[in-house]
This record gives sequence, structure tokens and C-alpha cells, in this order.
Amino acid sequence: MNKNKRSVKPILLTILAIIVAASILVPIPYYIERPGVPTHLNELVTVNGEQDEAEGSYSLTSVAIYQATVFQALKSKFEPFADLLSEKELFGDATGEEYNQMQQYYMESSQNSAIEQALTLANKPFEFEFKGVYVMNVDPNSNFYHQISIGDTVTKVDGKQFESSPEFMEYVQSQKVGDTVTITFLHDGVEKEATGELMELPTNKKAGIGITLIDHTAISSDESIEFHVENIGGPSAGMMFTLQIYDQLTGNDLRQGRDIAGTGTMNLDGTIGRIGGIDKKIAGAVAAGIDIFFAPDDEITAEMKEEYPGILSNYEEAKQVLEELDTEMVLVPVKTVKDAIDYLENNK
Repeated sequence: MNKNKRSVKPILLTILAIIVAASILVPIPYYIERPGVPTHLNELVTVNGEQDEAEGSYSLTSVAIYQATVFQALKSKFEPFADLLSEKELFGDATGEEYNQMQQYYMESSQNSAIEQALTLANKPFEFEFKGVYVMNVDPNSNFYHQISIGDTVTKVDGKQFESSPEFMEYVQSQKVGDTVTITFLHDGVEKEATGELMELPTNKKAGIGITLIDHTAISSDESIEFHVENIGGPSAGMMFTLQIYDQLTGNDLRQGRDIAGTGTMNLDGTIGRIGGIDKKIAGAVAAGIDIFFAPDDEITAEMKEEYPGILSNYEEAKQVLEELDTEMVLVPVKTVKDAIDYLENNK
């Protein structure tokens, strides 16, 4: 009897060791979002072959995403500014590959918008081309669900070309739910057409194709602007890209030795758009000793409040987070990139 007990004990210990090892090493279909480390943009952007070597820095802020193990998932529950997400919550209906592809399209669009705004503000000539809209997602209820794919570029609707995505959406939403339209799009560089009825969009009850979109643009200029952003995706670096490029184009030293970070999409009209994960970006900036942080002061519409009671603007949310942290970092609300430039010029 004692001999059997002695032989069972090592087996139980081995099983326990395997379970512990698996909980630490084996990934599960959950992901952890944590504050990322701000990245200096003078390491990522060159203008006319020159790297910015002035004192201080502009930095993009990010949210770090890790696939979790059981141990890490449990640990994240006790970490400030950490969120545990399922694959569905993170990727939606996209595959991991499609999600990464979308993030790259968002990054490309943010770069082009930043170049366009920086050249405009610096009074540098350029040519802008609106090529259409990237398809970032297709609603399963859309009549185009099996016709248009993520990554396609929609170039025309009913034979009409457009100069911007708002113009594109205005035309589509001026139609009636159930109207039949013909979409011209590029799939792997080949032009194709798809015909179907417009659906009622759940967001505003207007007629729509049922796609999530982002601008597909191109800019040509005598100024050579290059990005080195391997393994970085998403649209939220647009404003900070604009400030970095603008400084280098003009030779203005708006930083005055200060470390400046921020977040926000850059729209073609110069407005700063709302982003996700600002709580983590603020926490990452504070940990890195950033002096000034620009946060989108985005408008919260009545429709948004009705659908998401308690919703805050990015600036309001950032302000709440900053009050929890021991820091002297200055938080600045901005609606346009010109707001950020004016602030830096007036507070040298």
C-alpha cells in the first residue's frame, strides 16, 4: 500500500508540472492590451533624405497587444490599464491575417493624410489623387458580402467617380434603401463590377453598401518624405506624423527640446479624429516622461450618446486617466493639427 502511494506521488507531481507549464507557455485564443512605449518619430521619418536631429522629440503612442496564456490572462486582471479581449472582440469577423492587412491600410492612409496636411501647412506644392476607398470590412447583411472583399478598392458607384470619401458616402446615402447600385472596384489590381441593393445602415438608418472604408490616396511632390514603420499599424499616428513632417519641411523648432507625444487620426480637412485605447496611450506616455500630450477633442453627437450612454471624448477620457497618475505631463485638447501647432508656437 505504501509502495503504491509512493509511485502515485511522482505521477501527480509530473501532471501538476505539465499543467503549470501549459498555463505559462501555451497561448489561448485571448489577447491582452497594455500601454505601449512611445516611439520617437525622428527614427521613423526622413524628409528629403535628412533625419531630424533637433533636441526633444515627437512620439507616436501605441497599444501593445499580446496573445495570452492562462497565467498571463489571470495576471492581467490585476494590472492597471490592461484589458483581456477575445479573438472576436479584437478581430471582429476578420481573420488574423485580414486584421493585420487592415492595420497596414490604416497606416498607409494616415501617412498620406499627414503628408498632405504637412505640405499644405508648409505652403509646399503637391498633387493629390483620391483613388477610391479601401474596403476594411463587409457587413454580413450586405448584398455585396460575397462580391466585395476586404482589401478591395471601390473606385466608382453607378459609374461616378469621387474626390473624397465624404463625397462618396454622400452620394450613396442620398439613395434609398433597396435601390440597386453598381460598384466598380479593384480586386488584386483587376477592375470588376458588382450590382446589388443598398441596405439600411444600423448606425444612421440611411442607405449604404454595408462596408467599413478608409481613403486610398496618393500624393506626389518635389519633397521626398519616407516612412520606416515596419511592424507598426493603425491610423492613430496621423497627427504626430504631420507635426514631425511639418517641422522638418519648415525648419521650425516647435519642440524647443521638449518631448511631445499624442494620438489621433489625421483627416484630409485637417481635423483630428477619435481613436481607441487612449487610456493606455496616456499611461505609456506618463511612464516615458513625456512633457506634452495632444489628445483629440472629438465631438460626441446626440446619436452617439443615445447608442453609448456615458461615452466621453478622447480628451475627457484622457483627463480622467491623468488625474489618477502622479505626473506633471501637460494634456492639450486639439480639434485640428493647426491647434497643436498654435499651442507649440504660443508656448515656446
